Amino acid sequence: MNFYDDLKARGIIEQLSHEEELEKKFNEGGVSFYCGYDPTAKSLQLGNLFTIVTCMRFQKAGHKPFMLVGGATGMIGDPSGKSEERNLLDMDTLNENIEAIRNQLGQFVDFDCGDNSAVMVNNADWWSGLGFLEFLRTIGKRFRVNEMLNKDSVKSRITSDAGISLTEFSYQVLQAYDFVTLNKNHSVSLQIGGSDQWGNMTAGTDLTRKMNQNQAYCMTMPLVTDQNGKKFGKSEGNAVFLDGSMTSPYKMYQFLLNQDDSIVDALLKYYTFLSLDEISELAKKTESEPHMRQAQKTLAEEVVKLVHGEEGVEAALRATSFFFGQKIENVTDSQLSSIFEDVPSVTLEKSFLDGGDYLEMLAQTPLFKSKGEARRSVQQNGVAINNVKCADLEKKMSAADLASETSLIIKKGKKNYCVIKFL
Repeated sequence: MNFYDDLKARGIIEQLSHEEELEKKFNEGGVSFYCGYDPTAKSLQLGNLFTIVTCMRFQKAGHKPFMLVGGATGMIGDPSGKSEERNLLDMDTLNENIEAIRNQLGQFVDFDCGDNSAVMVNNADWWSGLGFLEFLRTIGKRFRVNEMLNKDSVKSRITSDAGISLTEFSYQVLQAYDFVTLNKNHSVSLQIGGSDQWGNMTAGTDLTRKMNQNQAYCMTMPLVTDQNGKKFGKSEGNAVFLDGSMTSPYKMYQFLLNQDDSIVDALLKYYTFLSLDEISELAKKTESEPHMRQAQKTLAEEVVKLVHGEEGVEAALRATSFFFGQKIENVTDSQLSSIFEDVPSVTLEKSFLDGGDYLEMLAQTPLFKSKGEARRSVQQNGVAINNVKCADLEKKMSAADLASETSLIIKKGKKNYCVIKFL
């Protein structure tokens, strides 16, 4: 299967500006293309990863990626798909985010592979030197307000209570001129991005034709959503960040593992480099053995490996095993906090580890109403420390009972947990 047909079969192509021309160019290789990321946070997230993986596919097929970090557009905020205006970031935060995202993109695309090595660009480099009057004379005069008003990203906001500011209204002009600059300076002829970017992209192809007299193209991909149609993204409140300090490998693994059967096939096609035959086999297992969740497990392992490496997968699988009874030990406070984020926690004095009473400690947790109830549960062998049953009514606590630097886990019965931190 050629590259174009593979993209189509995976459902990666939502819209193409010139389908017949692009089909030929995709299969021949050698297209310089770009994809942009605004630094609105210090980490990209799982929704962004779809476009990043697509950039990787293009590069593997012989095309040259330009990874644009929007130092200028990030100061404005894209209104596409947003019901109200973004909060503007201060310059220090913006610069920190730019540096973090540049480093993050370097994990995925190859910046040292010969003729089609990826190139990192920042649109602040050309926007910062452009004055307002020059902008109006050279760029602004080429836009017609009636056409700008017809863009979906603008129409939806104009009719809303929030409205749209001149700042956000101008975003499509900035993004369009990015395309002009990259086309002029680097012969970039294609922009790729999410389907909510179609209006901004076509503005770029039109401006490139007007200013450079060059043909430019654009391709959009579907927006990644869960089974309820909720978009993967930080603005939707369900962000899974690529930065392990913001979303642990375990949390990313669990998020993907819990995706519905109805969408896992599409996610495998979007996010992994498994062949279509391999994905088809997983789809058959989803139908014949849905309880095994093999497709979800494969998706979770492949994506976590791509983002966090083999060690990330091992950490995620180990953390998952804790909920199946494996002894909890040799983990960090940070890892423990992430794994047991959704369970109750209490804090006791560190001195309690110098011989504090076991039953008294249990009574301090929300798992037991009293020391008497704790005693009865221990006598019935229903209490575990770090998943190891402990029925010793006379036990005294020590630092040896910790699972991490400062914490241990109490389990009552099969599913009731509590984190105890000693500070």
